[in-house]
Amino acid sequence: MRSGKAVFMDSSEILSRTDHTLLAPTATWAEIRKICDEGIKYHTASVCIPASYVARASSYTKGRVRICTVIGFPNGYDTTAAKVFEAQDAVKNGADEVDMVINIGYVKDGLFAETLDEISQVKNACGSHILKVIVEACLLTEEEKVKMCEIVTESGANFIKTSTGFSTGGATFGDVALFKEHIGQNIRIKAAGGIRTLEDAEKFISLGADRLGTSRIVGLVQKQEAAEGKHC
Repeated sequence: MRSGKAVFMDSSEILSRTDHTLLAPTATWAEIRKICDEGIKYHTASVCIPASYVARASSYTKGRVRICTVIGFPNGYDTTAAKVFEAQDAVKNGADEVDMVINIGYVKDGLFAETLDEISQVKNACGSHILKVIVEACLLTEEEKVKMCEIVTESGANFIKTSTGFSTGGATFGDVALFKEHIGQNIRIKAAGGIRTLEDAEKFISLGADRLGTSRIVGLVQKQEAAEGKHC
């Protein structure tokens, strides 16, 4: 589905499922503050920002938008102890949600018990806060993707997430459909990376994605509003 087709889902519905994201290594506080302001204005599901900005963003937003951050990002090969500390630190600083990257090498080595244990430890560190597990689907075989659906379901995490957006590929329609087929009822899906149009966003949602990780959706809605002559 691409930009030549009409969007039938209301933009507010798409925004309510969007983690408005800025994870560039050059991100400044002024840029993070802008992301927060946009998240508040457009009622996004959260703003997803670097861990070093969580405390400041939490103080700035005062609960008007959920704060999400990333740990073990983007490569996932930090030790489990380091990821647990990062999760604890993020929550202490005001993060409402944590997106962690799995150890992809563990999956390639067939160390599935270790992978499950790591995710479970990070979830324990997050407590009642939402944990999303980034599996970097572009680097996995179909068999490995299915196995990660099973592991994430068992782990106690809240979401399986397709991608960091910093590897060789982002979310695909096929991966979201595959995840939907194999995850447990308690697990939701976050599609992230490469969501370039509102049509893409709607398609991912229709396939089963409950969240979208993207830096583009708010800008697309702003352009849509400008074209329609809205002044918000």
